[in-house]
Amino acid sequence: MQKTQLLLLDEPVAGMSDHETEKTAALIREIAGARTVIVVEHDMAFVRELGARTTVLHEGKVLAEGSVAAVQANPRVIEVYLGR
Repeated sequence: MQKTQLLLLDEPVAGMSDHETEKTAALIREIAGARTVIVVEHDMAFVRELGARTTVLHEGKVLAEGSVAAVQANPRVIEVYLGR
C-alpha cells in the first residue's frame, strides 16, 4: 500500500468544511504528481480546485470529457443533469 500506483477516492470531501476541502484538494494534487488518482465527486467547486481532466458518466457510459468548464458547458451534460 505504501507505493500504490492508483488511488481511487469516492466523495473524499463529503461533510468537510471549506478549509478542509481546500487542504484536501492540495493534498490530492500533490499525490497526483506521483501516481494516478481517480476521484468520484459531485462537489464541482472541489473538482475545479483539482484542475484535472474531468469525465462525466451517465448510465455507465462517458457523456463528456475535458476541463471542468468544458463539461459544465456541454449541452448534453446540461440536459441530462439539469433537465433543461
